[in-house]
Amino acid sequence: MMQRSLMRHNASTGLPHSVVGKEFNSFYKNHLAFDLTGAQKRVVKEIWADMKSGKQMNRLLQGDVGSGKTLVAVLCMLLAIGNGYQACLMAPTEILAQQHFETVMDLLRPMNIEVGLLTGSTKAKDRKKTLSSLACGEIKILIGTHALIEDNVRFRNLGLAIIDEQHRFGVAQRAKLWSKNTTPPHVLVMTATPIPRTLAMTLYGDLEVSTIDELPPGRQPIITRFYYNDHRAGIYNEVKKQIAQGRQAYIVYPLIKESEAFDYENLEKGFQKLKEVFPEPQYHISKVHGQLPTAEKEEEMRKFASGETQLLVATTVIEVGVNVPNATIMLIESAERFGLSQLHQLRGRVGRGKNQSYCILIGDREMNTNSLKRMKIMTDTNDGFKISEADLNMRGPGDMEGTQQSGLGIELKIADLSKDGSILEMTRSMARSILEKDINLDLPQNAILKTELSKRAPDYDWGEIS
Repeated sequence: MMQRSLMRHNASTGLPHSVVGKEFNSFYKNHLAFDLTGAQKRVVKEIWADMKSGKQMNRLLQGDVGSGKTLVAVLCMLLAIGNGYQACLMAPTEILAQQHFETVMDLLRPMNIEVGLLTGSTKAKDRKKTLSSLACGEIKILIGTHALIEDNVRFRNLGLAIIDEQHRFGVAQRAKLWSKNTTPPHVLVMTATPIPRTLAMTLYGDLEVSTIDELPPGRQPIITRFYYNDHRAGIYNEVKKQIAQGRQAYIVYPLIKESEAFDYENLEKGFQKLKEVFPEPQYHISKVHGQLPTAEKEEEMRKFASGETQLLVATTVIEVGVNVPNATIMLIESAERFGLSQLHQLRGRVGRGKNQSYCILIGDREMNTNSLKRMKIMTDTNDGFKISEADLNMRGPGDMEGTQQSGLGIELKIADLSKDGSILEMTRSMARSILEKDINLDLPQNAILKTELSKRAPDYDWGEIS
């Protein structure tokens, strides 16, 4: 992977971004309402160094929930605009794309920069106008879903493509962004799922990695508690107290309908119970899951976001991209059914406002030892990087170069990614040293290495498309 990365880097010609530009400077000096964290400043400098290097950027930006990745993305898009280019941000869901659009519009409102939105539900008249404005260069920033990669979406001069929650897109989908300019744009992929350093070195060997490892000041840690399911009545009373104070709550289930194979709480049965516990007209409940029609799902989300409903009953469809600062409780039923990273992502839906927030995990008394370990880890720490390390230890890293995204797909017969970080880092450094001197491994001392690598070459270099 590193060999292919160095070959691409040496051969590629990146779109030149030679100046910071008046847009970036004006926003930073006049319109930024708060100071950047040290980590945000560091990663912006790393990204800017790539964009002005003369080589195409392929960089991963990882940061915990609430660390300020979106603001970093906006600053990078302003760098592109300041050099005469357009920028785009692709999100995996319409909800997240809409929220990104509103955030960017709010941030850039004083600057008169044209920002467009394109999703599957964009009306034909609006779509036509957006595509026309994009092609002539009026729209400087386009935000949307996979609709961005459709063939009729043409940029005048795309300089930066940002992909949020990149693991939610297929590799072929991400590849289409490369064709949106004659010279491929700079690519920044973002994830709110922190990746352990040892795994990042291996999984993303073809990408440079920037990490926001610092939260903005003033954020209150989310209090996480675990209860067995026979304590549910007391838990519901706590939820009622929060609602009485004007707050809102999420209640998440692992299944939509009851499964014969698993005796987990399911959304449909739980929803009926909740309507009895939280009766109308005192309480109003929204219900969201992946099988709902898009329009209905969007309407239920709108009701919750606007405060029309106090409770949102959902599956993990709300794992990413839901931002309701007034929601202070995340209640997760059958928490043993979820992995650590998923639990952490769900927890990140609360704690976004000024009020103290809580994550309540409910599980069965018969859960196994590994499930109990996950519950303890969640109640012990809010640190996404510590959680990702624990997740790696418990689950394994998955397939590094192909399309498999979970399970034990890595063929490491000796090394252990969870324990051998220093050895892997030293090995990576040695590999880079060899390749910098002999990129094609033509020297006699590298003959065996070249032979072995040729045996292990994948059918397709997925690393080419980040």
